[in-house]
Amino acid sequence: MRKLIFLFIFLAFTVSSFAQAKFTGLWEGKLNVGPGLRLFFSIEEVGGKYSAKLIVPDQSKDPLDCADLEVRGDSLIIRIEQVKGGYAGLLVAPGSIKGSWSQAGRSAPLDLKKVDKIELADRPQTPKAPFPYKSEDIIYHNKTKSIQYGATITIPQGKGPFPAIIMSTGSGPQNRDEEIYRHKPFAVIADYLTRKGYIVLRVDDQGMGKTTGNAATATTADFAKDVLVGIDYLKSRPEVDKRKIGVMGHSEGGLIAEMVAATSTDVNFIVLLAGPGINIINLMEEQNAMVLQQSGISKEAVDAYLPLYNDIAMIIVNAAGRTEAEKQIGAAISSWKAKVHPNVTIPFGLNTEDGVKKTVNEFAALLDAPWWRYFMGEEPKNYLEKLNCKVLALNGDKDIQVISESNLAGVKEALAKSRSPKYDVHEMKGLNHLFQKCLTCSSTEYGDLDETFSPDALKVIGDWLDANVK
Repeated sequence: MRKLIFLFIFLAFTVSSFAQAKFTGLWEGKLNVGPGLRLFFSIEEVGGKYSAKLIVPDQSKDPLDCADLEVRGDSLIIRIEQVKGGYAGLLVAPGSIKGSWSQAGRSAPLDLKKVDKIELADRPQTPKAPFPYKSEDIIYHNKTKSIQYGATITIPQGKGPFPAIIMSTGSGPQNRDEEIYRHKPFAVIADYLTRKGYIVLRVDDQGMGKTTGNAATATTADFAKDVLVGIDYLKSRPEVDKRKIGVMGHSEGGLIAEMVAATSTDVNFIVLLAGPGINIINLMEEQNAMVLQQSGISKEAVDAYLPLYNDIAMIIVNAAGRTEAEKQIGAAISSWKAKVHPNVTIPFGLNTEDGVKKTVNEFAALLDAPWWRYFMGEEPKNYLEKLNCKVLALNGDKDIQVISESNLAGVKEALAKSRSPKYDVHEMKGLNHLFQKCLTCSSTEYGDLDETFSPDALKVIGDWLDANVK
């Protein structure tokens, strides 16, 4: 679940008939990339000079200053240094701009419309003070003082010590609440469980909030070390029952929980929220199949493409260098094209020489992403089979990112070989990857739903902890 803006190449535009176009005001557009993302540009003009701010309200309340804005007749070009990208568009009608958003050498359509204000969706489950428990914003460090961690710890009223849980977020840099589209699922979970008598520690990821470190060079193994530092912090608190410390992880955070519990005797239990239970390459293959089909590509074309995706993923995981990877990926694509009908290559942009070249370059570029290479090579059963702690595993049956049927089967199979004294596996009906009760159940719907985290899932978690931990 990596939640950064992905972007694209500037377009060249010609001047149209709207010679006296006005660009000042608030403009809204939505990127249909990944789960989709709303972008707003606030444009001002003083003395013939334009300035702009980029606002992404579903990610942050803080606007980004645009380094450069240029108006050429009816054409608008905006460059944004912080995201290494920008926007280019053409006014095609009053209050309507057709254009493209760009970042890191990639592009996607982004049309803008003029609006009066930014509409913020209601998030009724977000906890609001005053709380019937202690909530403390804290800072702690690893042993070498090389990383500072910003976190919030919530502690029940009354006499402890209390069982304690550290939360581990899914893929991508996220804040302590695992915030996405103004949903704060970790804050909702922490509020629910602290009211039930559990200490909860939720921590900013590396490079987010008040946590230092460099997520761009870190891997899942590094994030597991971060959780171990958090466990040491919990052990230092007198309110914590040191015999009852657990890790709750969502998505990749579930894999991190498995890794930590497999190596640390301090972990008494883990809760896996769509935590991986099968080989990550296979998991990503299933994820790609669901996402591609939801985008309108036929099942037959997707089924034909997946073996190629699997081959390329293995090449990237094992390649010694960029040149070798590009050569092997090109050969894999050529071999695949010789086996499939030419029409199958079209939806994936592999029907032209330029399309093949672009695909080779994009995949080979992943060699420069340490996290991706490490994550794709992981095998969750290697950790699950080593567990000697209690385990609760949940998956929504409408999850299109971690497919519940195969994933939970993998979790069960591995835990049956473990020394876990107690494990339970639940498929939650009607819930998506974020454990929301969904309607279309596509990833683009996450931000459209008012529900942040299913009360049914909260109850299953709370009841299981009461029965097996408290």
